[in-house]
Amino acid sequence: MTDLECRLLVIGGGPGGYVCASRAARMGVDTILVEAGRLGGTCLNIGCIPSKALIHVAALFDTARRQAAGGMQGISVAEPVLDFAAAQEDCAEKVATLRAGVGGLMERSGVKVVQGHAWFRDGKSVEVESETGTLLVRAENVVIATGARPVELPGLPFGGKVLDSAGALALTELPERLAVVGAGYIGLELGTAFARLGSAVTIIEAAARILPQYDDSLTRPVRRRLGDFGIALELNSNVTDWQAREGRLTFQSDGAEQVLETDAVLVTVGRLPNLDGLGVGELALRMTDGFIEIDEHCRTSMRGVYAIGDVTPGEMLAHRAMAQGEIVADIVAGHANGWDRTCVPAVCFTDPEIAVVGLLPGEPSEETVVSQFAFRANGRAVTLGDTEGFVRILARKRDHVILGIQAVGPGVSELVSGFALAIEAGLRVEDIAATIHAHPTLSEALLEAALMQASMANHG
Repeated sequence: MTDLECRLLVIGGGPGGYVCASRAARMGVDTILVEAGRLGGTCLNIGCIPSKALIHVAALFDTARRQAAGGMQGISVAEPVLDFAAAQEDCAEKVATLRAGVGGLMERSGVKVVQGHAWFRDGKSVEVESETGTLLVRAENVVIATGARPVELPGLPFGGKVLDSAGALALTELPERLAVVGAGYIGLELGTAFARLGSAVTIIEAAARILPQYDDSLTRPVRRRLGDFGIALELNSNVTDWQAREGRLTFQSDGAEQVLETDAVLVTVGRLPNLDGLGVGELALRMTDGFIEIDEHCRTSMRGVYAIGDVTPGEMLAHRAMAQGEIVADIVAGHANGWDRTCVPAVCFTDPEIAVVGLLPGEPSEETVVSQFAFRANGRAVTLGDTEGFVRILARKRDHVILGIQAVGPGVSELVSGFALAIEAGLRVEDIAATIHAHPTLSEALLEAALMQASMANHG
């Protein structure tokens, strides 16, 4: 067995892990990164990036089809033809480019990358089963950054026609009929993409609403658009049986049994911390519901062992993991850092998109003021031919400090970082209202929502 020693060992090469490793190494910390699969983790290889690439392809194809079916904004084209295999190859090339970039970053930073499965002997030593044999890595500090895995449903084990999100993104042929179980952001994003590409999509959700973590006014535009895309939505519904050979899915909807024939079933009902096979049972880690408990410095209950990203309680978002990775890298390098973020932005790449930062209406304990400006009165949205949605500001009544900003509409994902900046900086609505926003842009909807509280909207 080969022995290696380092000051920092990072287990998991996803967004949180590779950011932590690269940052620490560039500050002079001797760093080893262990990854069982491909650098970039779930987000880059089988999640965020390929799904957004597919969503973009779907939007292009759907636009071309509408242009062929009677024209769109004065543009008419011949009936478009989708080469799904070529579209998937294009998505794979984008992923490969970014993955190569992560590999280059590790090399330039001086991170030693070890390909293999890690298993804890104790809090300071980890065995790695690699292609070249077993390695024993002894480290002063260890970071667990192994991400999450999709949840299986009883009677619907992954395999064959039953897909998780990675399986759906790896399809080489477009399914004629697709059932999606779960109307969270993954199910809605991928279900909408496949519908726009031409699949007959049915979404089955146990709750009474889509995206139940958000209020109805925020999700209503997305639900309306599902109907425009021909997506059948079955709420208050639970899958009761699956006949794989026949491709027959049975579910209960409001007490009535329904049978759906489908070519594939995409299950998107949640994700769990990916800790199996890691040997965390050898460690004295404090756990809650399968997640590793950490403090504001990402320290676990065991000295020298840190955890970041989806294995810890909180939002399962790549950018949260990256921020935590920065914290750990700084601490190990001898610099002060800790979690002092006020908010973590979230985006659903549905159609229209949803962007959420900070508190939602109904969450604050103090009295608040809410203002909302619709995109139908926004010049840029009108020129785009897409006026669905709004920007909404939630501010504390006594001092007008912004507590939350939400938006649903075209391209609002590109506005979300500005929303987060306003909350992190402790801005008041008057600060936004006094900032000139370029015209014509979608961001003017934020200005107008602020003006509605500070004085009066210019176009409301």
